[in-house]
Amino acid sequence: MFVDERVGGAGGVSAVVVTGVTGALTAPGALPVVVIVAGTATGASGPAGADLVVAEADLDSTLAVVQRNPLASTALAVLLRGTPGGDVEAGLAMESAVYSTLQAGPEFAAWRASATHRPAADDRPTVQVERAGPLLVVRLDRPHRHNAISTRLRDELTAALQLALFDDSIAAVELCGNGPSFCSGGDLGEFGSRLDPATAHHTRLARSPARLIHRLRERTVARLHGAAMGGGIEMAAFAGRVIAHPDTRIALPELGLGLIPGAGGTVSITGRIGRQRTALLALSTVSIDAPTALAWGLIDEIG
Repeated sequence: MFVDERVGGAGGVSAVVVTGVTGALTAPGALPVVVIVAGTATGASGPAGADLVVAEADLDSTLAVVQRNPLASTALAVLLRGTPGGDVEAGLAMESAVYSTLQAGPEFAAWRASATHRPAADDRPTVQVERAGPLLVVRLDRPHRHNAISTRLRDELTAALQLALFDDSIAAVELCGNGPSFCSGGDLGEFGSRLDPATAHHTRLARSPARLIHRLRERTVARLHGAAMGGGIEMAAFAGRVIAHPDTRIALPELGLGLIPGAGGTVSITGRIGRQRTALLALSTVSIDAPTALAWGLIDEIG
């Protein structure tokens, strides 16, 4: 197949819109372009060759996201096409490699240059762990930051989950958050603070709460409320059961930083709602509410 050199990359064609599809669509493979099918409803199921389906009314806003960060957008589309459905470990490694590569790219550099966020030091523990018989309750506890994932919170959460993994007397794990939100995602003040992408990739592989939640999924319930954004919903989606308060709002905002979901979402969320809806969440600027998440299968219960 001949591929025009103008396809993909910064300054090239980064998205293709297909209209009037009535049958199969040739799969784009590793072609670095986002294939968008204009359908009757945003989030509807599309042909296998599509990366996502949006209503015509939402095309301009979706294309704007892709055009602002074409490298991250096309990297996400290609990654989701190739994510191995049954192999969580391989999927997490692939996600981390792409995420780390984008951390060294121009789109993330541009975001960092314009960002005004500064790290917020924690002077107390960021995760509360309580044991009640066979139940281990793990509460994220940075309420002033909507439980944003700092390095300290990640490490303390990893330690708590390791306790549950190695203690057979813990029959159930409840993951929740203090304050107005379950988790607003990664702490923007710490984004890109690693010395180099290779080190960041190694750290992400070694200290992954998402991997531990997956290993504990049969015993784990995640309770969401308020913001469940980015890494928050990515980790929670690995739980065997996800219960969301009616006020829950869910989004994947990483593309706006020139990155992709990097806390396991390309595996966990795709496993629940498929790659097309995962791409839609990442390539849109909107959040979804609890009823929509329930209808899609991203959560299991509203309560």
